[in-house]
Amino acid sequence: MSDSGDLIHPVILCGGSGTRLWPASRESFPKQFLPLVEPGRSSFQAAAARLGDTAIFDRPAVVAANDSRFLVAEQLAQAGVQADILLEPCRRDSAPAVAVAALHAAARDPQALVLILPADHAIGDDAAFVAAARAAGLGARAGHIMTLGIAPTTPSIAYGYIEPGHPLAGAAGEAGAHLVARFREKPDAARAADLIAQGALWNGGYFLFRADVMLDELEAHAPAVLAAAREAIGTATRDLDFIRLGAEAFARAPQISIDYAVMERTRRAGVLPVRFPWSDIGTWGALWEVSPRDHDGNAVRGRVALRDTRNSLVHSSGEVLTTVVGLDDVVVVTTDDAVLVTSRTTGGAVKDLVEDLRRRREPEADAHRLMYRPWGSYQRIDIGGRFQVKRITVKPGGRLSLQRHYHRAEHWVVVRGTAEVTVDGTVRLVHENEAAYLPIGCVHRLANPGKIPLELIEVQVGSYTGEDDIIRIEDVYGREGG
Repeated sequence: MSDSGDLIHPVILCGGSGTRLWPASRESFPKQFLPLVEPGRSSFQAAAARLGDTAIFDRPAVVAANDSRFLVAEQLAQAGVQADILLEPCRRDSAPAVAVAALHAAARDPQALVLILPADHAIGDDAAFVAAARAAGLGARAGHIMTLGIAPTTPSIAYGYIEPGHPLAGAAGEAGAHLVARFREKPDAARAADLIAQGALWNGGYFLFRADVMLDELEAHAPAVLAAAREAIGTATRDLDFIRLGAEAFARAPQISIDYAVMERTRRAGVLPVRFPWSDIGTWGALWEVSPRDHDGNAVRGRVALRDTRNSLVHSSGEVLTTVVGLDDVVVVTTDDAVLVTSRTTGGAVKDLVEDLRRRREPEADAHRLMYRPWGSYQRIDIGGRFQVKRITVKPGGRLSLQRHYHRAEHWVVVRGTAEVTVDGTVRLVHENEAAYLPIGCVHRLANPGKIPLELIEVQVGSYTGEDDIIRIEDVYGREGG
């Protein structure tokens, strides 16, 4: 493919939270942004890099949750990838996201070839994936909604299945593509084994279609989804490098997957069987399966020491030393504020554990101690009844919002770099080993005018130190409220 009209328009869906991989993956930093499989590169970055052949792929788009927008932008910049970033104001599952993707592509070319791919999967052979996308494109160009059917390696109960039917006509059939005879929901183990014996494939969540074909099928089978997506696109606004979908319109979209909304109802579904190594990294056990393992079958990351332990996954973040003795088939994950111990085969229940933690209002359910912001990051060091201590890092050129607090005063001590501190209109520079005091109610801002990261210790003292005691007056990053 070389003509611009033949290029595939890839769209990465990036809205999941990955709670089955808690405590590493949380709402504040979901699994697709974590370097779980490859050190130093997230699965989202790997997905973006997979689309780098400009003779095949057009500029990608990303559909992401609003709260993840700066993570998306930062990781794309790190990977050297430019993309359109469309922001979902709320979660509505995959059908509205696919509708938005089709409309976004159709605005440039009604017959644009659109590839939908998840951000949180691991693929072991990028060249095979690209070849599969090109082959599936033959069926999509002919008017089918193609999906990539993953050749199963085990009778898994974690995935839906696709039963292939008759071969497609023409070049798509010659490339190995079939009509879809039937989609099957996640089965029990016995039924999964029967499906595999009959030639069924895993449903990996990859879709390739002409924009006009998908829009026609949405109109026929999910008109409310399409209407909400169309209005959300029509009322979208530009904000920095982001396209903000209209919030009221998008919220009216039914919360439904593209499988239920279209794929299980359309007569235009096709499937291309593929055999490249693949995992959705849905659980810690799934991560163990795709990770390098030692002679005892253990997959380890970080500061770990094992003795008489086999076929286990042990991950330790930061400086935490994690030790395991005399256990088999377990998962042990430690972060600076939480520890998970579970069997390798029952890791799917972690999602239920996270729901329990939310009901108990445990902050660790969704938030890390280390929190990323567009200007840098902060890490909670200590917290008590009337105080909180944080370590704040501001990137060169970064600026926090102009803000005030009603319930706390703050003390800033610079430990590295130079801070530009604004307090009630007065601006001054604060250097290493110098401090600034911000009384309750003052209007203040912190910025890094230097060429190196600014690091400081913030001590908050007051009756309430929650993050929602932030009244933003002005913000260069377009954030609203507290």
